[in-house]
Amino acid sequence: MIGRLHHVELWVPDLDRTIRSWGWLLTELGYGQCQDWSAGRSWRLGETYIVVEQSPALSSDRHDRQRPGLNHLAFHAGDRVDALVAAAPSHGWTLLFPDKQPYAGGPDHYAGYLSDEDGFEVELVRSS
Repeated sequence: MIGRLHHVELWVPDLDRTIRSWGWLLTELGYGQCQDWSAGRSWRLGETYIVVEQSPALSSDRHDRQRPGLNHLAFHAGDRVDALVAAAPSHGWTLLFPDKQPYAGGPDHYAGYLSDEDGFEVELVRSS
């Protein structure tokens, strides 16, 4: 239990847009909606949960994964990587590194890399 990730909280500039993209993805990965309030929503899988919140204290309207801070979140997606990557654009996601897919992480790492409309990146990993 000690050291296990408890939760992740992402501050987002457009809650409705984020709920559309992240809600779809997290539900597909087995997370269930956990909380809902005027400025945010959370989804839980086991003891770990992910929160998205449109905080009034935001200092910018865009996340930049290439600046110091969070670069991306990686999720085990099993044999669903290709199906999720194919469906993702209709839920607000863009495929990153399309010319290198599904081996953008190297020849022994099968994954899909997606970016949402606000610049948050996720990596969907096919575990062996």
